Amino acid sequence: MTAAEVRPPEGRYGRAAADDARSDRRLKLVGAVLGVLGLGVVGWFGYDYVAGTDVSGQLVTFRVQSDTKAVATLEVHKDSQVTGVCTVRAVAEDKSVVGSREIRIEPGKSAESVTVDVRTLSRATSVELLGCQSAG
Repeated sequence: MTAAEVRPPEGRYGRAAADDARSDRRLKLVGAVLGVLGLGVVGWFGYDYVAGTDVSGQLVTFRVQSDTKAVATLEVHKDSQVTGVCTVRAVAEDKSVVGSREIRIEPGKSAESVTVDVRTLSRATSVELLGCQSAG
């Protein structure tokens, strides 16, 4: 028997090595392109999140004055020509929301401290700043 007689018929038992190498190159190329596109999308969303936040706020302190009133002090940073809106809510001991208020921050200063009275339906145990954003 010669070597030609022992060899199986061409293409009968899977792909040739040249086809596997070509498929590997295509797969690597597609993976590289998708990886670059994925990084681009993540970078775009990251930049948009950081650059798009033109109003930011921080809850400095709060005080529960009575069963129907809580007072919060916020520190707000924004561009001086931007009007901002911050949302504050008062929460009871059982985690239910007992009061909420939106505060409009007028243009003028780039950083300011704001004191807010929040009327409540029952006694609050804490006050939360939900967030600040530009108006409009």
